[in-house]
Amino acid sequence: MMKKYINTPSPKAARTLIAASVLLAVCNPLAAQPVSSDATVALKRMTEYLAGLPAYSLETQNTLEVVLASGQKLQFDSATNFSAKRPDKFRADRYGDLVKQEFYYDGKNLTLVNPESGHYAVVKAPKTIDDALDFATESLDIIAPASDLVHKDAFQRLTSGITEGFVVGKSIIEGQECDHLAFRGENVDWQIWMRAGDKPVPCKYVITTTDIEGMPQFSVTVRNFNASPALDDALFRYTPPKGATKIDFMNTEGKGGGQ
Repeated sequence: MMKKYINTPSPKAARTLIAASVLLAVCNPLAAQPVSSDATVALKRMTEYLAGLPAYSLETQNTLEVVLASGQKLQFDSATNFSAKRPDKFRADRYGDLVKQEFYYDGKNLTLVNPESGHYAVVKAPKTIDDALDFATESLDIIAPASDLVHKDAFQRLTSGITEGFVVGKSIIEGQECDHLAFRGENVDWQIWMRAGDKPVPCKYVITTTDIEGMPQFSVTVRNFNASPALDDALFRYTPPKGATKIDFMNTEGKGGGQ
């Protein structure tokens, strides 16, 4: 029974832990403040480090919260494998409770695959990762996994509209010492943890939607980051298996986007 209690705290024990955390936060001298230059400098170091890597791969564990009409929260998990090879290739496979999708971009085409149904869609895409991600968002209403951090102008995108930001301190994520930053913007709070030292790769990312009742969160924990992977170009090309069905994308104007 003691082992079970340690691994799975009761609702009463969980409430006690939450109450203690709230008390700690109230007593902690950290408070809302304008955007700290220490926080933005640290964030810029991370985005510049990622943008400077010719290639990298990573895995993530993601948790999406949904707030029911009753106020109760549900969590849905997913995992992503992501690989990028600049300037014109990326691949993302996302599998979870709510979605199973594969993204391929080979410098010419963007392909979205639903492996369970066997459906896939292909569209001609711009010639760089950054432009292809913008095209997917603006023309197809699709946001690829990790797109916030992949862009070479990720710093400008992440800091646009922030009103508060500060360095929380040191933290341990997945056994790695990290620098913990917190930011606030209109209708959204977000936190990011990055590995301390001269290789500031992202370790965790949490977004809190503040204009929805219950303030649901989306969290991403990064694992197995590889700054020098061996990535064959074939990884980024989709070859449909026998029986797969090609369909068209639907763009944001409601017109077919397939080629």
